[in-house]
Amino acid sequence: MLTLRRCLLLAALVLLVSHDAMLAPVDPKKQQVEENETEKKEESQDTGLHYDSYLQEVVRVLETDPEFKKKLQEADIEDIKSGKLSAELNLVAHNVRSQLDELKRTEVTRLRKLQRVRMDMQNGRNGLHQGDLRDVKKMYEEFNHVDHSNPRSFEEEDLNKLIQAVVQDLENYDQKRHLEFKRYEMVKEHQRREKLSQLSEEDRKKEQERYEEMQRKHKDHPKMNHPGSKDQLEEVWEADGLAKEDFNPRAFFGMHDTNGDGYLDPMELEALFEKELEKVYKESNEEDDLREMEEERARMRKHVLREVDTNKDSMVSFEEFSDATKRKEFEQPEEDSFEPLDETDFFTEEELEEFEQQLAREADDLRQKEVELARQRAEHQQKRQQLQQVVQMSQEQERQAEAQGQQVAVETNQESDQAAAGQDAVPAEVAQHAADGEGGQPAEMHEPVAAAVAADAVAVGGNLPPEGQLGEEQVQHQEAQQPAS
Repeated sequence: MLTLRRCLLLAALVLLVSHDAMLAPVDPKKQQVEENETEKKEESQDTGLHYDSYLQEVVRVLETDPEFKKKLQEADIEDIKSGKLSAELNLVAHNVRSQLDELKRTEVTRLRKLQRVRMDMQNGRNGLHQGDLRDVKKMYEEFNHVDHSNPRSFEEEDLNKLIQAVVQDLENYDQKRHLEFKRYEMVKEHQRREKLSQLSEEDRKKEQERYEEMQRKHKDHPKMNHPGSKDQLEEVWEADGLAKEDFNPRAFFGMHDTNGDGYLDPMELEALFEKELEKVYKESNEEDDLREMEEERARMRKHVLREVDTNKDSMVSFEEFSDATKRKEFEQPEEDSFEPLDETDFFTEEELEEFEQQLAREADDLRQKEVELARQRAEHQQKRQQLQQVVQMSQEQERQAEAQGQQVAVETNQESDQAAAGQDAVPAEVAQHAADGEGGQPAEMHEPVAAAVAADAVAVGGNLPPEGQLGEEQVQHQEAQQPAS
């Protein structure tokens, strides 16, 4: 988690790396290496907010302007909340503003796509339709870390909205976490009782005894010190390798202000409770629930902030820490002011009963949705089969039409071939007849006869017969004169 100070100083939080600090002189080179490693780790941390990437990039870009970075480091938190620092945005360099503009356009596009997908999933359709304006308005209310009225440029109002969104999310963080943990515990108990109800009487008795034994083992641990008390901090001091009698508030604070910003932020505070939590929770123990350990850690941090954080900025300054060590409660805390988790009832029977009724309603809704999904699936399958049948019929008709077309083409080609063959046959016969001559003899066999007939006709002063025609007498005469073969 990021610290609240940086969150308010540009809607981001300073990221921390928990490590043991020593009072001995530090090697400057080693210190520089550790600082570089810390910066790299800080850059890779996730705030857990749905707009974390946008938040981190805005912080990174704004901090590239030296003057603005100096002003935000010196600014008072109340001035940040009131929006006074946001007015300084108009004084940053032009290239910084250009980068911020691009970041905002990218974020607005992301939010619109996110909302479009959400609406599609809820309504089972694609695209925006009439009536979706209500959903868009809801999006503007939910994604309130940007100014939607101006989607193109990053202005003073955008910085204000980003700061207020993070402040609100952090204020709601503990409440949401507690409700989620409470639901987790009720689900666990509900499942345990459901399991018991399905066992035989003998097995149910054994399982109940086993559960009670695990509860006793979990509570059998050394007494936890009051969070933030002298006894608790002195144990941390000893774990740092220092003598209990040498406890010094200023030195302790400096050792555990791991990023050196003059504040103990939520992560730095929670790191102080590690020794106390180790008394109660061990990962190897079946009876110890590590989810409960993290809840206990958060409760201890919240308790210390409630007692020490006088200006309610979710951090402890050295002045606040020093003042707390001077109070009577530091050495003699009120026992009733903090109750360990294993001595606390997570929920009442009435709350569990109401929760189980809610689970029953949710289960019924799921069954109805399953029935509806099954109906839709069957309807979809039926439509798909009908569509496949239509496609198959269409394909079959196309194949038949193609086959008929091919048959017609074949018949047409055959008729064309036959017609062409008939036209070619007449000239061939005529040519053959002309080539063979009258009587079936070659043409060259008739040439002497024709010449003789022509000579006789001239001799008697007669006329020649038409070309290609000889009188019967002339033919017989010519044949008689030819020698027998």
